[in-house]
Order: sequence, then C-alpha cells, then structure tokens
Amino acid sequence: MASTTKRNVLCVGEVLWDSLPGGLFLGGAPLNVCYHLNQLGIPADMCSRVGDDRLGKEALRRIQHSDISTAYIQTDSKAETGFVKVEIGERGDPAYEIIEPAAWDFIEERPALADIARESWALVFGSLAQRHRESRSAIRKLWGFDLKKILDINLRPPHIDSQVIRDSLKVADIIKLNEDELFRLIEWYSLNGDSRRAVEELAADFQCSLICVTAGTKGAVMYQNGSWYSHEGYPANVKDSVGAGDAFLAALVCGIQAEKKGEELLRYANAAGSFVARKDGATPEYTPGDIERLARGSRE
Repeated sequence: MASTTKRNVLCVGEVLWDSLPGGLFLGGAPLNVCYHLNQLGIPADMCSRVGDDRLGKEALRRIQHSDISTAYIQTDSKAETGFVKVEIGERGDPAYEIIEPAAWDFIEERPALADIARESWALVFGSLAQRHRESRSAIRKLWGFDLKKILDINLRPPHIDSQVIRDSLKVADIIKLNEDELFRLIEWYSLNGDSRRAVEELAADFQCSLICVTAGTKGAVMYQNGSWYSHEGYPANVKDSVGAGDAFLAALVCGIQAEKKGEELLRYANAAGSFVARKDGATPEYTPGDIERLARGSRE
C-alpha cells in the first residue's frame, strides 16, 4: 500500500490530438485525468511521448500552459505525435479511429520515471497505451513501485488484448470501466452474466478494493470493500462525452485522497463527469468549487 503521506499522482500513457467536429483538442485519457487531477487540487505528473513535429511541440506548449510539467514527456525523433479521428453520435457518444503507430507507443524506461514513481502516491494507467511492446514494458516497470495502482480500462477496437487486460487487473487496486467494457470482460473471463455479480467476481478474483462501472448520463455504480453504491447521475445537456470518464476518474481519486467514501465519493465523481459532458472538449476550465456545488445539488 502506498504511503498516505504522499499526494502526487503519476499518470502514464497516451498524449494525442482528438480531431472533433469542433476542431483539434489535445487529449488522451491519461493526460485528461492528469489535467483534471490538477484542476481538483491534486498534484499530478504526466509520463508519455510525443513526436518531434508541429503537433508535438504544440502539445508540449499547451501542457505547460495548463501548469502540468513536461519533464516526463519524451520526444521521439521518428514516430509522429498521436492523432485520433473522433466522430460524435446522436447521443453524444464518441467513436474513435486511433492512428498507429504513434510516439506514445514508444515510451522508454528512464531513471527519471523511477524517481517520480518513488515520490508518488498513485499510478493511473490504462490498457490502450500497452498496445505496443515498448510502452507496455515501461508501464509495467512502474507496477513494481509502492503505489496505489488505478486501472482505467479503455477498450478501443482494434486495440484490444484480453491478456493485457488480465495482467493489468492482477496489479490494480482500483478499476474504472464502462458498461460495454464490463460486458466484454464477462465474455472473456466467463464471469456471471449479471453485471453486479460479475463485478463481485472481478473484485474477488483480482483482489481489487474498488470497482466503478460508468453508464454515461445514467450515472455509475461502485463496489467498494464488499458494499454496493449507485448514483443516477446529474441531468445534463450533453455537448460531447469526450473526457467525461476521465474527469470522473480524477474526481474519484481526489475523493479517495480526501477520505470520501461510498455514496459521497460516487456523487462527487459523477458530478465531475457530468460537468465535463456539458462542455466542449475533454479539458474545460473549472474550479474544485464548481464540482462541489454540483455534487451538493446547488445551482449557485
């Protein structure tokens, strides 16, 4: 168990550009989580890799402008900066075409990463960034440190590997996934067909203390230390849901640090996800107070 005296969170994985109908937006789930953690007052660092190209330089500039350190974001002289074509459906749900290969596929193990890992309380990592051997190796090296390991399952066809997911589940203390991803895990691992029973089996089989299943505008359910909690979400005029799950996860991590539990924790995470879904892009500006007010049901 990671030391409770540490507060820093290390996020590792893809940095990329989302090409949305409204323009180009800097993203990647781990970077979005890192941004939202910092917005919520939790110091967070980002480990990734960008290309030595125009989009890479602009990504670094914007990351620095968001007061996120680029000390652990490497530059690749050959591979291009990550790029994703995103189409938004009628209900606001995104569909992704992820260009491959990308610079974030080639994150290298470096002494500086080990240093920041030793100083951190938690590691946020996903499944998508493990699609290539190089980044997969660097991410798994970080598993060996005394960190709370937080797995954000991101199944983005065709970049899906059941063994990568299983290996990640084995080390995860906390898991966040959506309903479709849970159904995929049920098929892969022959879990109980009932979603709640399946989550209970996952928690027992992989010894996870907390599992959250998000359901978009319908809110989320959470299984924490043997107890179930649910929240129906907040009414929202969804502009696009890109980044909403990342804000949810960041608020979940923030709430855990603040010793929120059960319904209070889930309500807070849902408030962050709902707030972002009402905005354009994955990383709108806001304050911790904005999320707290929404979580309390205030219209201030």
